[in-house]
Formats: sequence, C-alpha cells, structure tokens
Amino acid sequence: MSWMRWAPATERALYDPDGGFYRRPEGPAGHFRTSVHASPLFARAVARLLLEVDEALGRPEELAFVDVGAGRGELVAGVLAELPEPVGERLRVWAVELAARPDAPPAAPSTGLWTERSWARTVWTAEVPRGVTGLLFANEWLDNVPLDTGEVGEDGLLRYLEVDPATGEERLGGPVDAADADWAARWWPAERPGDFVEFGTPRDAAWAHAVAGLERGLAVAVDYGHTAGRRPPFPTRTGFRAGREVPPVPDGSCDVTAHVALDAVAAPGLHSLWTTQREALRALGVSGARPPLALASSDPVGYLRALGGAGEGAELTDPAGLGGFGWLSQAVRMPVPPGLGALPGWQTLTP
Repeated sequence: MSWMRWAPATERALYDPDGGFYRRPEGPAGHFRTSVHASPLFARAVARLLLEVDEALGRPEELAFVDVGAGRGELVAGVLAELPEPVGERLRVWAVELAARPDAPPAAPSTGLWTERSWARTVWTAEVPRGVTGLLFANEWLDNVPLDTGEVGEDGLLRYLEVDPATGEERLGGPVDAADADWAARWWPAERPGDFVEFGTPRDAAWAHAVAGLERGLAVAVDYGHTAGRRPPFPTRTGFRAGREVPPVPDGSCDVTAHVALDAVAAPGLHSLWTTQREALRALGVSGARPPLALASSDPVGYLRALGGAGEGAELTDPAGLGGFGWLSQAVRMPVPPGLGALPGWQTLTP
C-alpha cells in the first residue's frame, strides 16, 4: 500500500492533468447535479443578486461577475441570459476553472444577452482575477478544495489520517503540524480518543485569496457547511460518480468532497453574513409555492408553466436537500445589498 495524507491524495485524484476527475471532458454535470443544473431559477436568482450588487456599488463603469469553480460555464450562461442589455454592456465575466474551456457554450435560454459573442468575451482562467468590482460567486467550490483529516489516537495526540489512494483504506499517521493544531483548537476542538477533525486551513486560505481579488463588491460562497456548535459528529468526506454516492476513494475515478466550516472560512475584517440557501433564494425571488388554481382556468398554459417552476423552486429550497446549503456573504468596501441584508435568516459571523 502507498499511504498519503488526504489533502495531497485528493489533490492528485481531482486535479492531476493526466487523469484527474475534474479534468474529464464531461465535467461535473456528467456525475452529479448542483443547483445550477437543477433549474434555471438558480441562475436567475444569481443574476438578480448581481443586479443588486451593481445598484449598491453605484453602477460602476465596469461590473465584474466572477464564477469560481465554473465547471463548463453553466452558471455563466444562465446569468448572462437573464441580464438586461444596459448591464450586459458594462459586464465583464470571468469563469475560474482548471479544466479547459469548452468548445461551445452550454445550453441556455435563448432570451437576454446569451449569444456566441457573449461566450467569446468571457475570460476563461485558472486564476481568480485581481482588482475587479462586482460579484464573486463560488457555488460548490470550497468543498472540493482538498483538506486533511485528523483523529485523536489512544495516546491522546491529534494525528493525521492517511489513506491508501487505491483502496480508500485509512490509518493513523504522525502528529499534526502546528498550523493545523492551532486551527483545530480554535475552530474544531478534538480531545478524546476517536474525536476527528476536518482541517479547514487550505479552504480558509483559498477563500481569502479569492475575496482579495475584489477591489469592491460582494463575495458569496455556497456549500454544504457547518458552524461552531454544529460540527458534524462523523466525517463528511463523500464520493460521487455517475449520479450516485460512492466510497470516497481518491484514485481519480470519482469526485471527493467534504463539508465546509463556513465560519472559519469567513475572511477576517469584512462584514460577514450566513444563511441557508432556502432563505437566500426566497429573498431573490425563488419560491416553491404552487400557483393559484384559478390560473388553470384562465390560462392553462401559464398554469402548467408556473407549476413546473414551483416544482423546481421547491427542489432548490428544500431544507433537506439543496435548500440546506449554507450561503456565506462578505461585503468588500460596499454596503450589503438591501435584499440580502434584510433577511431574517442571516446570522452575523465574527471570525
């Protein structure tokens, strides 16, 4: 067996240029559905948030939309399709993704600004841009930033868990380093034999680097997550392949993901808010409410269309599913958009 800590094993399994899971041509959509793939209502909500950010920023000469972990451009396509032309003319879009740019844009609604020209103007890059003003949005990105896992051994020491990449079998390794020990003491204390920790150090650094790219604007991270007092009792690392949950074997054959300590991630010194996707999307106009039955008589086609939208909205806001995602919002030299700041579900985070 070839033993490795989880972070380098996951890094190689997901991002290796010669066979990493996220380098495959089918992209994430070939294996699992995110909110972006579930319904165009999600992109519509993000577009509405972008418009609120634009207004709060005073309608800057150039407005940025940065999609971090862009996959194959599905969210970019959906957002562009929803924007009015005056905003689109000021918009500059970055799709931040390690995989190569697709040859053609993904399917998107035919209305709005989404054209071949819009796709051609989108900057496809592996690096988060610097010095931009607008909205930085990271949907299910942080859960794929590789991290190490630790467990308290019978000797009372917090030790790294090591994994055999070929089988997924684990064993206890050496004591954790000072940085991870300090992180655990602050964010995820582990004291008794058998207590485990998923060290968020690399995710905190990745998010801080992303947020630092904003000169002014709003940074939003959306992920399955947890905060202090609600840490999971069991490891959250999971694998996905072809639409099914599978053992998280870091051999490149499946996605390997783990939930995010969103309170630790929050970049210090910024106004930080947290809520659930259910509350955030409701504030942005997504609802799972059924249309009034009277509409079926007066406008049968409109009723069926609204009924379909209600079903999609219900999936996006289901608290036991996609609606259970956490939304971390951080404002950089700008006021929080009124539509979000007024949400009763928001909780202020204090890093």
